[in-house]
Amino acid sequence: MDEPDKWFFDKINQNLLQLHAISDVLYSGHSKFQSIEILKSPAFGKLLVLDKKIQSAEVDEFIYHEALVHPPMLAHPKPETVFIAGGGEGATLREILKYPSVTKAVMVDIDADVIKVCRDLLPEYHAGAFDDKRSHIYNTDARNWLAESKDKFDVIIIDLTEPAEEGPAYLLYTREFYEIVLSKLSDNGLISVQSGSTSYVELTNIKAVARTLHSIFPIVRIYQADIPSFGGPWGFCVASMKIDPTKLSAKDVDNRIKERGLTNLKYYDGVSHDGMFTFPKHMRLALNKGGRLITDARPLYLYQG
Repeated sequence: MDEPDKWFFDKINQNLLQLHAISDVLYSGHSKFQSIEILKSPAFGKLLVLDKKIQSAEVDEFIYHEALVHPPMLAHPKPETVFIAGGGEGATLREILKYPSVTKAVMVDIDADVIKVCRDLLPEYHAGAFDDKRSHIYNTDARNWLAESKDKFDVIIIDLTEPAEEGPAYLLYTREFYEIVLSKLSDNGLISVQSGSTSYVELTNIKAVARTLHSIFPIVRIYQADIPSFGGPWGFCVASMKIDPTKLSAKDVDNRIKERGLTNLKYYDGVSHDGMFTFPKHMRLALNKGGRLITDARPLYLYQG
């Protein structure tokens, strides 16, 4: 078999690269915030790449988006209002709108160019979510929008790129931002955060995110999902003042999925829920060591210890 002519180098961390064969470049450009590419991979289908980092892949994006959205949404007794920071592909919005109880979904992504490119070239991702009457899309800074909003939200989902230095997302992982989040959550509200790799040799980001959330919320749970296009297991944190998603049994999760009419989930169910929150001994020990506090004055840039 002939070797592919084009390859994309995805930098997993400073010591590890993942190499993807590329069959086509569907889009390549720059917004005022970041580089944007839509690539075609023989293994993973269409890839959304921002600042040379894969954000999602057509073949397995459902794993990432269902893992990010459904643990907090299922744990809430009746989610009606939801806020998304980021989420340019529209796939997080797609998952939220599967809930009949949702009356308003606000998505704030600073980069209008990402949304336009994804709307045009990744219809499989958003599945028309941008045009749903419950969707409210804003292209501005998510932190400022949330701070100035008078609304309360049942679920707040942070679906952003990693906090790279001077990137558009680094001030949305800090203690000060999570204080804003808490002030905008309803009484039984939950927040979920994409939190970086849970590879045993790459835990800096997720440990810092978890510790920072713990400085605000009494209940913080780390969980993970294996996402092949990301090069391995990927981590998330869910936090709340009152609700602990790990108290739901597999049967509870399956019953809520049925009751809420979620008939087309491909990854998330009761068994998956149990597995996502379960770590082997070496990982529990490593994660329990904790990370450092992320603040506006001392943000967590990518790969910084």
